[in-house]
This record gives sequence, structure tokens and C-alpha cells, in this order.
Amino acid sequence: MREMKESNVFWLDKIPKNWKLIKGKFLYSINTGKLDVNAENPEGEYPFFTCSMYPKKINKYSFDCEALLVAGNGLVGFTQYYKGKFDAYQRTYVLSDFNNINPHYLKYYVSNNLSVDVKPDSVGSVIQFIKLGDLQNFKICIPSAEEQEKIANFLNNKVSEIDNIIKKTKKTIEDYKKVKYLMIYEKITQGLNKNKLKETGNIHINKIPFNWDAKKIKYIFEIKKDIAGKEGYDVLSITQNGIKIKDLSKNEGQLASNYSNYQFVDIGDFAMNHMDLLTGWVDISPYNGVTSPDYRVFRFIDKEKNDSKYYLYLMQMCYMGKIFYDLGQGVSNLGRWRLQSDKFLNFIIPNPPLEEQKEISKYLDKKCNEIDNLICNKEKLITELEEYKKSLIYEYVTG
Repeated sequence: MREMKESNVFWLDKIPKNWKLIKGKFLYSINTGKLDVNAENPEGEYPFFTCSMYPKKINKYSFDCEALLVAGNGLVGFTQYYKGKFDAYQRTYVLSDFNNINPHYLKYYVSNNLSVDVKPDSVGSVIQFIKLGDLQNFKICIPSAEEQEKIANFLNNKVSEIDNIIKKTKKTIEDYKKVKYLMIYEKITQGLNKNKLKETGNIHINKIPFNWDAKKIKYIFEIKKDIAGKEGYDVLSITQNGIKIKDLSKNEGQLASNYSNYQFVDIGDFAMNHMDLLTGWVDISPYNGVTSPDYRVFRFIDKEKNDSKYYLYLMQMCYMGKIFYDLGQGVSNLGRWRLQSDKFLNFIIPNPPLEEQKEISKYLDKKCNEIDNLICNKEKLITELEEYKKSLIYEYVTG
């Protein structure tokens, strides 16, 4: 068993006695890119490294060397290796001119440990970022050149294996989501039985069973907008995990200067973020409260004749399948692709008999729950693999 010594680094345990701890400034030079993140050119010839996981493209280069690209904000500490001509964003650090350090070994060490080292001193309330001094004074474990190469080669193989499993697992999750969407679409628009179908006049939901009605939304729902007029009510957020009560004490997310102009939402009301049809969502509120006056709150004209769960599946299906997106307008690249009231209210949707609505929603509850459990298990596997990968890298680069 190899002899160990104290590292005297708060996040680092003991390291092998024959390993050194050297500050980064003695092992590499540090530069940053000079460009704004919008300098990319999708048709460009060279990689353009920003603080995201994948490099963009650009038509010119400022660097021609072997380098590590370290994200200074966003994915703080995320590190990529590249050799050749490239350019970089002004918050991306470029490590080069390596001195007695294998850059592949260093990539794993920095990417895995830098964010932990700088966390207590990170600047910024929402997006933390790395300072030059963090990279200069970052203490790095240095084994012999031969051992660095062995560790780098081992981790290249093992990390590649783990990443391939993660990639396949993510693909499986996407497949499950597609199956779920197609199942919801089929049952919502065609029912549980092999019914004879008729045209609706809606290109997105073009056929429904003969015994169903096809109605414009305005004949099933009405939009309501009751402004609170004062503060003190629970503020509700519309998320893809349901409608939540916002914890204003955490000072997170978008906050208003006051909430007196927010609109009431009652238990059982539908509420949708129709301002962003890519990341927005629609759900039924389990709470009384208020939400943004920019959102859309609506309810049944006749609640006794309709099943809330059936229409919730239908509305969410229109988000999942980008059906509402196709009806929207605005500036999509700025997240302002919205569904205007007239397009929403005049959209033709199925209106099955109430008993069929209930049967369909009950069926979908059961089947969607089964698929969601499969997805949850796959997501748990990905989390475990990511943690295992991180632990594996830590163990090898620290001896």
C-alpha cells in the first residue's frame, strides 16, 4: 500500500507521498478569448469555444496551439481539450504552454475539481464565475510524467465507456417520451376503441371519432382575468413539474417589484404560459393564488359537461407536440414565441362525450404513470453514472 501524506487542501484528502502539489501558474500560461459570445458564425471553419458544453463555429482564429478551454462562467470549470486553430469567448480561459504536466491528465483534474476549489469564493449571485487568480493559485497534484500518462489513458477509456452508456440511456429516455406523446395524441384524438373517424377541419387534429364533436376552444373554455389589486396572496409559478407556490424569500427567478397587478388563479383553473411556447407549460392549479398578468388563466364554461384531466392531457399534448408553437408568433430565438388569444380561442379541439373523456383520462393516467416510472429509473441511472464518473476521476487524479 502506497505511503500517503496530508494535502492541506480543504477539499482534498491525503495524496501519495511522492506526488507534488504545485500551483497552476507554474504549470501553464493563462489567457482569455477576446470575443463576445455572439461572434459565432455557424458556417465558420474553426471551433469557437464559449462557456457551453459544445464549441460553436467561427471564421477566424486567435489561437493555434495545444490548449485546455476552461469555462469561466455558465458551466463553471467545465474543461475541454483542443489542439489546432481556434478562437474563444472573453469569459473562456485558455490554458497552454504546459510545463511538466500532461494536458489530458490536467483536463480531468481541472474539470472535476476546480469548481469545488473556488466555490467558497465564487463571485455572482446567479451565475458564478472564475477569476484569473483561481486558476493561478489552483493547487494541482503532480505524479510522475509516466503515471500522468497512465492515468490519462485509463480515464480516457473508462470515461468514454461511461459517457456511451449515458448517451444511450438519454436516447432511451427520448424514445420513451416519444412513445408517451404518440399514445396521448392517439387516445385524446381517436379514443380507446377502433372508431370510425371523420374530418375536423383542423390540420393538427384532423380526425376524430364520428360520435365526437369538434369545437373551438371558446365554446368549451372562457378566459378570466381578475386582477388582485393588492399584495399578500400566494404567488404561483407555472413549471413543467406543475404549478408551484413561489418562495419569495429565496430571491430566485423572476421577481416583480409588487404583485398587486397579478391576476387571481383559483383551485381548478387552467393556467398557461403562452408567452414562450418552447419552454412554457399549462397545468391545472391545485392552489388559490395569483400569477403573472401576462399568463393566460381559463376555466370551463360548463364544468359539469367536461373532464378536467382529459383536457389537461390535450393542452399539454399541444405543448409537447409543438402544436401551439405552430400557431404562435413573435421572436422565437428570444423566447417570445406566443399564442395570441384569438388563435387559442378559435383552435378546434375534440369534444368527446363526458364518459369517454373520463375513460380516456383514466387510461392515460395509468399508462403515463408506467412510462414516467421507466423514465425516472433511467434518469436515476444517469445521475448515478455521473456521480460514479466524478468519483472515479477524483480517485485517480488524487492518487
